[in-house]
Amino acid sequence: MPSNSSPEPGFARHAFVLPRAPDGGDAVYLAGNSLGAQPRAARDAVLAAVDEQWARVGVAGWEDSGWWATPQRLGDRVGALVGAAPGQTVVGDSTSVQLFGALIAAARLRPGRSVLLSDAGHFPTDRYLATSVARLTGLTLVTASPDAMAPDADTAVVAVPAVDFRTGERWDLAAIVDRAHAAGAVVVADLSHAVGVLPVDLDGLGVDLAVGCTYKYLNGGPGAPAFAYVAARHHDVLDPPLTGWTGHAEPFAMTEAWTPAPGVGRLRVGTPPMLSMLALDGALSVFDGSDSPALPGVHAASLALGDAFLEALPAGVDVVTPREHGRRGGHVAVRVPDAEGRCAALARRGVVVDARPPDLLRFGFAAPYVTLDDARVAARELAALL
Repeated sequence: MPSNSSPEPGFARHAFVLPRAPDGGDAVYLAGNSLGAQPRAARDAVLAAVDEQWARVGVAGWEDSGWWATPQRLGDRVGALVGAAPGQTVVGDSTSVQLFGALIAAARLRPGRSVLLSDAGHFPTDRYLATSVARLTGLTLVTASPDAMAPDADTAVVAVPAVDFRTGERWDLAAIVDRAHAAGAVVVADLSHAVGVLPVDLDGLGVDLAVGCTYKYLNGGPGAPAFAYVAARHHDVLDPPLTGWTGHAEPFAMTEAWTPAPGVGRLRVGTPPMLSMLALDGALSVFDGSDSPALPGVHAASLALGDAFLEALPAGVDVVTPREHGRRGGHVAVRVPDAEGRCAALARRGVVVDARPPDLLRFGFAAPYVTLDDARVAARELAALL
């Protein structure tokens, strides 16, 4: 499929196993912005790892099955989806661990500065860790909406999401990076609600460091390992706070002192969680090959799904997500009374979404397995409840 094509929504539905509705059929699954549906290839990859690798070769799998190289090999696969040239992305550990390491490493790139500037509405993990990192580094934490951030000569780090986790609003990363760099600050971007649903050009934008989870639109499975990106221009001076043995230049030398591995490999910390990493490896196959759509096409299909949902909603429904395509991520949020109760009621009707208390329902439009009919059914069922 050409790179500028716009695939029909649901183009890879056959490649996924969808949760079941109460009537026994496939649910309308619009919670992929929290946990993506299961790709058949992910299941196959895990079974192969268990039956053909772990069971048959055991510890030799670190070399014979390529396990040891997987964090960076898989990092390059994810990096290709966010505009990162090879050698700048690594997969492993949780989003929280990756984010902690990125924030500390970013602060160390700007010694002598006093401010960590973060999104006031950041995802809780980002907010909690920014608070902790500021305390550990002696920085002052300042918060603001991404579109109102004004970094200055005191700002060391600017921490922002690509997409607001509640509302689905897409922030202007290019403008944020330009303002930060003009002030001499370093940018750490959280791509958790962007990777796999909209194009991101980390290298082209000049982002310094980035992190993201892989269990949402990349469909890596519950608790799938996160990724970290560091622009190559920072590699020689990158000073991560978590100096684990797998990030050592010679991990099996077992030396007393820690010597960093070259490049982004020094961000590796502990032994890689291979079963979950190999599940992600299989899941990414939906984005591979000549028959798979490029991310611009996936994003166009996701926007078309959101449009179909919005058009099917009755007048008066309080939509908090921007309707403009340039400002919308992969999900649409609607404000309703008793969001958790309405979320449960929709599930009983075969429509799976998620709630963010007290009053937001989020409808995620993962183009590979969500169809236009799914989007319209979800709007009709929501209208019936309201």
